[in-house]
Amino acid sequence: MLEVLQVLKGPLDHLEHLEHLEHLSHMPSRRAFVAALAATAIAPSFRGDALLRASELAGPGGGARDDEDYWREVQRAFDLDRSLINLNNGGVSPSPTHVLDAMVRDLRFSNVAPVHHMWDVLEPRIEGVRRELAREFGCDPEELAITRNASESMETLILGLDLKSGDEVIVTTQNYPRMLTTWDQRARREGIVIKSITFDVPPRSMDYVVDRFRAAITPRTRVIEVPHITNLSGQIMPVRDLVRVARGQNIEVLVDGAHSFAHFPFTRDSLECDWFGTSLHKWLLAPIGTGFLYVRRAKISSLWPLMAAPKAMDANVRKYEEIGTHPAANHNAIAVALAFHRAIGGERKAARLRYLRDRWAKRLTTATDRCRVLTPLDDPRQACGIGLLHIEGIEVPKMVSHLWDKYRIITTPIVHQEFKGLRITPNVYTSPEEVDVFGDAVIAALKSGVS
Repeated sequence: MLEVLQVLKGPLDHLEHLEHLEHLSHMPSRRAFVAALAATAIAPSFRGDALLRASELAGPGGGARDDEDYWREVQRAFDLDRSLINLNNGGVSPSPTHVLDAMVRDLRFSNVAPVHHMWDVLEPRIEGVRRELAREFGCDPEELAITRNASESMETLILGLDLKSGDEVIVTTQNYPRMLTTWDQRARREGIVIKSITFDVPPRSMDYVVDRFRAAITPRTRVIEVPHITNLSGQIMPVRDLVRVARGQNIEVLVDGAHSFAHFPFTRDSLECDWFGTSLHKWLLAPIGTGFLYVRRAKISSLWPLMAAPKAMDANVRKYEEIGTHPAANHNAIAVALAFHRAIGGERKAARLRYLRDRWAKRLTTATDRCRVLTPLDDPRQACGIGLLHIEGIEVPKMVSHLWDKYRIITTPIVHQEFKGLRITPNVYTSPEEVDVFGDAVIAALKSGVS
């Protein structure tokens, strides 16, 4: 029992009686004990005033990346199933409980009389959401459309640009699969040419990545589509440098920011981009089915919407929101999630995410040469909270299944044509102890194998 407690290093102050631990220690196996302890000791229970208490702790000297008093209060803003450890926050993240409550409240209000409550009362509030998102991104509200996810935003860009047969588009083999599928459809339907480049993982330098794109440009190149940060390894791409290369040659750069917005700090001007799409149910922790599309004002008239809009809206960014009947509750709750994000602070959040990443990554790479992290760890310009772990000698699907079946740890299998590994993505509600359980599980698997 003491050995397990030392491994978990979890705060046990909220367990009321030592007898409870004694009861747990008589469970039939170490595995059962760890699972039960994880459900109680690893993460604090939900409390409604968590954000207020966190703000109080973030005074002078507080709220550092390893200030567990502060982050424990942030964790308490989430009412989650703590019997499992979710290390796949790159796909979709849970919202803080008060964000979910705001959405549910509006859904119930809508349901009383949808034609009035939803359309007349709730839907107009989208303008406040637009204003606050634009302020965070650093653009004019008239350049930002509220969408349902990054795929909708990016497909609006990919399908909305006027291109003709023979025009060339540069992508990478690490672009998001749905975007590559969309480009492929345009190629099959219209005869445009898709040129796909590769780059080392991790890349030898940011300049090397820019050079890979530069080498693929020809006089027929019209578009470059690039992920701001890849969903595979968490590599942050040199977007601003690519935009500068492309702009001098009249090439449009479409930026897929699905994993970047509210993950680490940046603005439109720091990217210098004209086109950007993102999801908000990942790192902003907004309700599922929320995102935004940015189009520089001068470009709006030239980009067709995904669903038809009247000619009178040609220069109106809201033409990209013409999607038919949809709930207002989801997008209105974005404002609540954004307030939560601002209360923590972008720099503080990014520092915490890197701290959690380094906690498992540096431990495993130090413990054994069978573990390699294919994400740059020492350059904050190139990576943040996402890490890709390659484990020599264990097949990725088997490791993913083993972690889930034995430890109830959720990870993401990455099996790419050029590399493979486990994508590990903690979030602000993840505790260091949960990250340590993951590290223990990997080390145990290396010693004993996987079932």
